[in-house]
Amino acid sequence: MAAVGRRARKRRKKSLPGGENTKAIGVFLLSLVVLLGFWEIGASSGWFAKGMPTASLTLKELWWWLTNPFFNNGPNDLGIGWNLLISLRRVAIGYISASVIAVPLGILIGISPIASKAFNPYIQLLRPVSPLAWLPIGLYVFRDSEQTGIFIIMISSIWPTLVNTCFGVANVSKEYLDVAKTLGTSKLRTITHIIVPAALPNIVSGLRISMGIAWLVIVAAEMLLGTGLGYFIWNEWNNLYIPNILVTIIVIGLVGIVLDQVFAYIERIVSFGRKSA
Repeated sequence: MAAVGRRARKRRKKSLPGGENTKAIGVFLLSLVVLLGFWEIGASSGWFAKGMPTASLTLKELWWWLTNPFFNNGPNDLGIGWNLLISLRRVAIGYISASVIAVPLGILIGISPIASKAFNPYIQLLRPVSPLAWLPIGLYVFRDSEQTGIFIIMISSIWPTLVNTCFGVANVSKEYLDVAKTLGTSKLRTITHIIVPAALPNIVSGLRISMGIAWLVIVAAEMLLGTGLGYFIWNEWNNLYIPNILVTIIVIGLVGIVLDQVFAYIERIVSFGRKSA
């Protein structure tokens, strides 16, 4: 019995998620060292394009920008912290505007087969359009680069939330709706107390994808706005200083990870025990 107990404990130790996490961290750190080493040697040896900065130079620039994020020497010479805050503000406005439109419209389309069939052609037509295609339309309509950038973020991030909301609402269990109908529940109460809670995991999943797209689109949108991370990249390209472009790419990626993990946490809360990525 003692031997059986020891074997069972060993099996439990092997299956502990902490062991997998430790191994994953180890593999990540090893791959990072290999990548940085290859980058450093390749850039130093001229394996890449002429002028490609080394990993050490890029990390040195990254450290400088992270330790001096909020200087202000005029609109064309802002610290990366100010540019990040400007980009986050634009993303927040465009994303919230998209969500305010997409969630109610998705609920309406999801509960009505007629509305679903009527609006589906618009969704399928506009969803694949590149954000850059909306740039001239936005500039023509708004005559303002700031509003155009926010418009592009909004129009690009609206579709995942809309589609996921439609899907979640349309696939609410018919048994729930039958019980509500039997109890004489009003339509509004059915929507707010049954349909929306049941569809919430799908809605949050759509919001998570939309946030990723909004953060993705901000670089393209800001290249004509004069401030923000997108303009910072464009300005450094005009200065032909590649290390700062790579620094900005790293910052964009790190902020994207943080934003995604926030929504992943919310998704786990509303998933009622279902696993989420």
